[in-house]
Amino acid sequence: MSGLLALSRAIDRFNEVVGRWVSWLILAAILVSAGNAVIRKAFNMSSNAWLELQWYLFGAAFMLAAAYTLRQNEHVRVDVVYGAFSRRVQHWIDLFGHVFFLMPFVILMIVYFVPYVGLSYRSGEMSNNAGGLILWPAKSVLLIGFVLLGFQGISEIIKKIAVIRGDIDDPNPFVSAHGQAELEAKALAGEVRQ
Repeated sequence: MSGLLALSRAIDRFNEVVGRWVSWLILAAILVSAGNAVIRKAFNMSSNAWLELQWYLFGAAFMLAAAYTLRQNEHVRVDVVYGAFSRRVQHWIDLFGHVFFLMPFVILMIVYFVPYVGLSYRSGEMSNNAGGLILWPAKSVLLIGFVLLGFQGISEIIKKIAVIRGDIDDPNPFVSAHGQAELEAKALAGEVRQ
């Protein structure tokens, strides 16, 4: 199990770096969007390439940060049901979800995206819009995002099994939305008193 946990830590570190780096793509998308709006209003001109670039940047930020979001345990779940169970049952629910829902979906997407991206690259596929960008880089981001998510899924499965077996402490203790709100309120109250 120690070798698998070392692999899990390596995957976590890599996706942490990617996730932090990718957050800058949001700023780039905002700057491109603002620049495009200013040029359109000030000079009455626009470019499909710049419009598509802002879409590419936002899409890349979303897809490449999916693994980081899973690593941070920030994916959406139904806390009303999930929070009613003991932490041990929650770990089993997470493990079941990762093995039977997340991983099959990720594998299916990778299997479909490999030829999809390959065909786009080989054909030099371009946007249908006049002056648009080439499409294979955007399609490649989809494939890369699912590969990263797949690796993070493997890491999460390893950690869940280790936690259930008692080999490691829970890296993400569950706090309900209500409990989180109480913790934030206490922290704010402490700041106000100082």
